[in-house]
Amino acid sequence: MQVIMANGQIEEHAFAEEIGRTALRHTAAHVLAQAVKRLYPQTMLAIGPAIKDGFYYDFDRETPFTEPELAQLETAMQAIVRENLKLERFTLPRAEAVRLMESRGEPYKIELIRDLPEEAELVFFQQGEYVDLCAGPHVTATAAVKACKLTAVAGAYWRGSEKNKMLTRIYGTAFANPQELADYLGRLEEAKRRDHRKLGRELGLFALMDEGPGFPFFLPKGLTVKNELIRYWREIHTREGYLEISTPVLLNRELWQTSGHWDLYHENMYTTSIDETDFAIKPMNCPGGMLVYKMEPHSYRDLPLKIGELGLVHRHEKSGVLHGLMRVRCFTQDDAHIYMTEEQITGQIQAVARLIDEVYRKFGFQYHVELSTMPEHHLGTPAEWELAISSLKDALDTLNLPYGINEGDGAFYGPKIDFHLEDSLGRTWQCGTIQLDFQLPLRFDAQYTGADGQKHRPIMIHRVIYGSLERFIGILIEHYAGKFPTWLAPVQVCLLPIADRHFPYADRLAADLRRQGVRCEIDRRPEKIGFKVREAQMQKIPYMLVIGDQETAAGSVAVRRRDGAAGETQDAAAFIRTITAEISARE
Repeated sequence: MQVIMANGQIEEHAFAEEIGRTALRHTAAHVLAQAVKRLYPQTMLAIGPAIKDGFYYDFDRETPFTEPELAQLETAMQAIVRENLKLERFTLPRAEAVRLMESRGEPYKIELIRDLPEEAELVFFQQGEYVDLCAGPHVTATAAVKACKLTAVAGAYWRGSEKNKMLTRIYGTAFANPQELADYLGRLEEAKRRDHRKLGRELGLFALMDEGPGFPFFLPKGLTVKNELIRYWREIHTREGYLEISTPVLLNRELWQTSGHWDLYHENMYTTSIDETDFAIKPMNCPGGMLVYKMEPHSYRDLPLKIGELGLVHRHEKSGVLHGLMRVRCFTQDDAHIYMTEEQITGQIQAVARLIDEVYRKFGFQYHVELSTMPEHHLGTPAEWELAISSLKDALDTLNLPYGINEGDGAFYGPKIDFHLEDSLGRTWQCGTIQLDFQLPLRFDAQYTGADGQKHRPIMIHRVIYGSLERFIGILIEHYAGKFPTWLAPVQVCLLPIADRHFPYADRLAADLRRQGVRCEIDRRPEKIGFKVREAQMQKIPYMLVIGDQETAAGSVAVRRRDGAAGETQDAAAFIRTITAEISARE
């Protein structure tokens, strides 16, 4: 595939290469914009980049585009592809560039031109009658865009600011051949079927209400899942020597100024005033944890000191980015903070990385790792950051853990290692993180007495495994398509009596199951057994126990699984032993 690079040179690149994918999808965005201008000439163009898995283009049209119009736009795009229009790159001086866009009625392009530095080269690409301000890269002809699909319509503020006009954003994707496109669209359809918002509603796990946008309501079944995750978290952290604390949700401005959040994170915080003193609802747990550390003196013999907290935090997110449990304004963060000496850094990072690996493998996740470096706005000196970054690199190298570098994406107080887990659909999610912090102990004047009898500054690790429990539950719902492993399932067994005379035996069996810690329910509805089985399968319940005359007389159960497989009839006590062993092992 021939690609016109940003410098105007033509190079050969395969779609498997990132530059090849970007060029093809960027060209697809231009084909979309050309189709829009042909059908709706008064529409004004904004921007249209390639993005992960596709592209989008933002438009200003008097009547915003809707989903039903996408098919008509696709037809127009296909015509442009068949025309095999050549893409030609050219540059213009600033005044000529502005005049060109004025003549074509493109005010957004004019604004972009005027905002570019004086020394910037103004690059345009033309295909047929269509001209766009764009640096590239692009393929050399529209015929390459032969496997393309428009996927969604959304609103988007011009330049991402709520102060600007709301535009219409049309999303699409493009692949090198129709089969790859078909495979991708199949994954999208599967993702829709697994959408945690849809399954969360159908399975009675959580609710999203207008009275609390971004503040999810957990229903009994969803809270069961959350509590099981917390129980597992507490077990492994107790084993690893962590101490658990709970700190207040509301703390005063002085604390947040000391931590740096008031100056560097204020726009994401909810604030209030009490007795003429400013307070903030915590967006993070760490400053409260620092206060706990400072309550008593510490010796080097106490370190590493590992303190965990399942803290409820609140962060102001714009309405447009809220998304089910994945992006909320209130969530439970499974924080832990490790206070240590400099000599302990590598060992503690390795221990945390191994714990994260253990947890992700428990849920069947693969993952990859990124190291994020110093952001533009940060605390501390470059030398301190270099020491922190090199410490993280040393730990990863010692673990032989491959990693990429994410330049400038560290927390404002220190660099971090991010764990991106991969779900059953191949999508990645950033959940676990290890952040190395030299700054917060300094700002809070945290100390310990060293072996030399002198005061020293501890070094701090911030780390999460789930990240946000709410988001992790959303990921699990989609990863498992609602079919949680038995130990996590809100209802683990559903008893299905065939007739009313079987209820007494079902009640006794349910009591036996509950005494062994098995979550079960009885379907007492006067429905046929086939209907009851299908209903239990729709609720993704791992085991269904059919109870009729034979089972009641023999003290047995007819076992069915949610995948539709009919199991054998078992002695009830034997079934209870089997399922309790499965739950205990968290298989």
